[in-house]
Amino acid sequence: MSLEEFIITTYCWVDDVLTDLLKQRRLRQRGIKPSLSDAEVITMELIGEFQGLDADTAIWKYFKEHWKAYFPGIGSRSQFAKQAANLWAIKQQLQKQVTAELGTINDPIHVVDGFPLPVSHFKRARNCRRFKEEAEYGYCASKGETYYGFEGHLIIDFHGAIAGFTLTPASDGEREAVWELTEGMPSGMLLGDKGYLGAEFKAELLELKSLQLETPVRDNMIDPLPKSWRSQLNRLRRRVETTIGQLVERFNIQRTKGRTLWSLTNRMTRKLLSHSLCVLFNRNQGNAPLQLSKLIG
Repeated sequence: MSLEEFIITTYCWVDDVLTDLLKQRRLRQRGIKPSLSDAEVITMELIGEFQGLDADTAIWKYFKEHWKAYFPGIGSRSQFAKQAANLWAIKQQLQKQVTAELGTINDPIHVVDGFPLPVSHFKRARNCRRFKEEAEYGYCASKGETYYGFEGHLIIDFHGAIAGFTLTPASDGEREAVWELTEGMPSGMLLGDKGYLGAEFKAELLELKSLQLETPVRDNMIDPLPKSWRSQLNRLRRRVETTIGQLVERFNIQRTKGRTLWSLTNRMTRKLLSHSLCVLFNRNQGNAPLQLSKLIG
């Protein structure tokens, strides 16, 4: 589809789901009605994130300069930013809806992984005032360095679509986040890296969640699975790295510009929603779900 069709399709989906969620109820009980509808504001956010514009100012400027004919009610930047921030709960509901349409929860195989969300450079962390009560020090194994901030925990289905996300301080372990990520998930297989390795943890997941956890084994351990099976599971497990790579490179999810945990959560929500909606549109067009570059022809 063209970029114009992408904007129209996104708006139609958001508007339809938003109308169904509200069921003819008013979202605002008092005050002046904003010049942009809530569906228009959310559409602008999602398209902006797909285009790599993760700042409110950049999104507002892009649509004011290039798509004002489609969004004639666009006003000041501060008005747009305030309205977008106040819609954080609506965007979380939209994320639940797109997850349901993709059917990610009911998939028999899921993959879980974490990635760092640094707030400040390690050398300047002591003087950092942002997230003073929430952020902590953690270690990034892939880069071999200590950082100050949070850790994002992501769970995807077999095709790479996002099934769940949670945010924890960087010092928290990856295993603790699994319990929240798998809430309401049916029995099946869960793939993870060596950070989730542990016989007791694996037994608890099987007993309490009916989830069969499979992770790579260390060099000094005996692998109970045949080599061909292990190679195939490792290939499936790396699919989460593709999803995380897209969130980092295209959606700039590691840019923690917010000054409060609420604003950071709002920014994360719209990035995840934009990615999930692109996966849904790709699937509906017959493309591979994670080939986001083929979404716009």
